[in-house]
Amino acid sequence: MSYEERIAQVEQYIDDHLREFLEDLKALCAFPTVAAQGQAIDETAEFTRQLLEKYGFQSDVMPSTGNPMVYGELTGSGDKILLCYNHYDVQPAEPLDLWDSPPFEATERDGKLYARGVVDDKGHIVCRLAAIAALKAVYGELPCSVKILIEGEEEIGSMSMEPFIEQHLELLSGADGCLWEFGGVDYEDRPETVLGMRGDVYVELRARTLAHDAHSGIGGSIFPNAAWRLTWALSTLKGPDERILIPGWYDDVRDPTARELDLLQGTPRTDEALKESFGLDSFLNGVDGVGMKRQQLFEPTCTIAGLGSGYQGPGSKTVLPAEAMAKIDFRIVPDQDPDDLMEKLRAHLKNQGFGDIEVIQHGGSRAARVDPDAPFVQMYVEEAREVYGKEPVIQPTSGGSGPMDPFVRLLGVPIVNVGVGYPHTLVHAPNENMRIADFARGVKLTARMMARMRTA
Repeated sequence: MSYEERIAQVEQYIDDHLREFLEDLKALCAFPTVAAQGQAIDETAEFTRQLLEKYGFQSDVMPSTGNPMVYGELTGSGDKILLCYNHYDVQPAEPLDLWDSPPFEATERDGKLYARGVVDDKGHIVCRLAAIAALKAVYGELPCSVKILIEGEEEIGSMSMEPFIEQHLELLSGADGCLWEFGGVDYEDRPETVLGMRGDVYVELRARTLAHDAHSGIGGSIFPNAAWRLTWALSTLKGPDERILIPGWYDDVRDPTARELDLLQGTPRTDEALKESFGLDSFLNGVDGVGMKRQQLFEPTCTIAGLGSGYQGPGSKTVLPAEAMAKIDFRIVPDQDPDDLMEKLRAHLKNQGFGDIEVIQHGGSRAARVDPDAPFVQMYVEEAREVYGKEPVIQPTSGGSGPMDPFVRLLGVPIVNVGVGYPHTLVHAPNENMRIADFARGVKLTARMMARMRTA
């Protein structure tokens, strides 16, 4: 039987058993695994281990420096090994009143499945398992061996990933390719993969000026105000031109290569779709086209992700706040070192007269890049074209961040994204959703990538 004949049977099996796979996904989404709030971590890890065993893996819950890792191995034919990286933790579901159905009760409507984590990232876990079930049913065995590593801290910075990989290098090494934890289609329904990720430094700044809040009429002209103190400190971090003002921040920034810029030129324009989706008339600094994408993907950022101080309820309260807090998300690019940048941030605040501002680090990861000409990447291009009937879009990197660096730098494995997402999936927002048709296509492409490993 030819490859295409077998793959046709695999795809038919996926269609015939889709409801069973979706039931497993619904069960996994029922766990409120919010890493930022420490919810349901151990319970989800154990359920995920059991789910892997249901699909034939030998699996364990393994300790890390933070939340536990779930690791599984499934031996197939041949000498090729595919590594899958996923995460079982999710973002907080708040604000809850903006959900049209309970976030941890997966609900189907209009061809979509709604739940927190249904795409990010529990849908991708089940996508991998469904592909394995279909291949085993048709081939009688897996065409390659599969290792899967599922962490529980991706949504809070994956701080445990690099030390875990360093500790278990022998266990995790040897893979010929890696399927990353996200993927899907773009605005034109074209399959899309990204060949890298920006790094991230996430910090919390805290100002405290008084033992407790004060009456603003009594203290407004004689007491230091924590909210103003923090506001003045924040104003030193970035200028109106979006340039980060911390000395030395750009010293180690690596410019995009000619090959990366060539890939960028070949990607479809998304200007108008992005503007429409987010209600914008223009982008920062008036950029558009390739200039917009270059700014979006290859430049460091400094984003205020959260602010809190004083009274925020209805009506008025004449209070002078004793404390203020800001959460800052710095996206970084290749060759920037999170530890070095933390030192520069602390030194900058001190030199600007804000040495009293407490700096708490919540996450830090380096940027990573994948070789666009790796055979594994070209295999993705060929198989994605078959499943989606459209030419795949190859993005040189993602604007987002994740623990890709230790996989590339320590394990030396090429990485592609194969997934179940689409632009309006509302990841991290209320009503996160997955189109069931995208889930089926993601499973089929995952199965094809595993099947092709036999002949790669």
